[in-house]
Amino acid sequence: MSRAIVAVAQIGSVLFDTPATLDRLETQAREAAGGGARLVVFPEALVGGYPKGVDFGARVGMRSAEGRDWFRRYYESAIDISGPECARIGALARELALHVVVGVIERSGATLYCTSLAFDASGEIAALHRKLMPTAMERLIWGMGDGSTLPVIETPLGRLGMAICWENYMPMLRMAMYAQGVELYCAPTVDDRDSWTASMRHIAMEGRCFVLCASQYLRRSDAPADYHPIQGEAPETELIRGGSMIVGPLGQVLAGPLFGAAGVLVAEIDRLDLARARMDFDAVGHYARADVFQLSVNTAPQAAVAFIGGSESEADGA
Repeated sequence: MSRAIVAVAQIGSVLFDTPATLDRLETQAREAAGGGARLVVFPEALVGGYPKGVDFGARVGMRSAEGRDWFRRYYESAIDISGPECARIGALARELALHVVVGVIERSGATLYCTSLAFDASGEIAALHRKLMPTAMERLIWGMGDGSTLPVIETPLGRLGMAICWENYMPMLRMAMYAQGVELYCAPTVDDRDSWTASMRHIAMEGRCFVLCASQYLRRSDAPADYHPIQGEAPETELIRGGSMIVGPLGQVLAGPLFGAAGVLVAEIDRLDLARARMDFDAVGHYARADVFQLSVNTAPQAAVAFIGGSESEADGA
């Protein structure tokens, strides 16, 4: 069957309160499933939070003790991929027979990554993507991913891939996605500018794919009382105003954009529209000029330390 219902969930974190954020995620996932959706996409950095406006006490050549303590709190809000938070999301996906894409702050050793996870309908993590290029101050708090986490995976709904926020401005990353045959292009973000909607429509047309963009809707009331960048502002002050949308492969807006509120957007898609759209344009096929332009993608994991040497028995002192 070529048709399916998909959804994007516009929701904000409860900053520095990961269990409460997971409660919100569950509510939105159940709403999407209740509307018939088989896939729901959640925003960037939802689980773990996007601490908009926090400077973590950093200046050129300077750090503050208070800023380090804010980072400690943020680190404690992050999650381990093998931890109970992912187990809870997986159990929810399995219960609802729902594919779930969700942005998380992943804790790996002493480093945090802005990561997007794709859970299949059996509750397993089918794909993991770490943001390649954190933007501006994000580079202080997040590590950089590498080419080993750029998967496009097969699902019953179509080939699914993930690109996070301003990665969508990286032409070569988009080409790597198109070359893997992406059909469901998931774009979790916190970019709430009007210009972002134009970018999502452009990517849908360029890649001749469905684009599912989920943005956060974050208010002052979602942050703790001592969240100093915005102290004294009204509880309903918008920190991130949304902009989630679903776009078809010829750039047609199927749902959204939604601004100024939390909510779930739902649309019915037809995979047959992909072939119709690619009749006259295929960025990595008949419209590509491989004799002029070529892109190489390094998909090898990058490790800072490699242990090279003798056998396992030698390493054990045998």
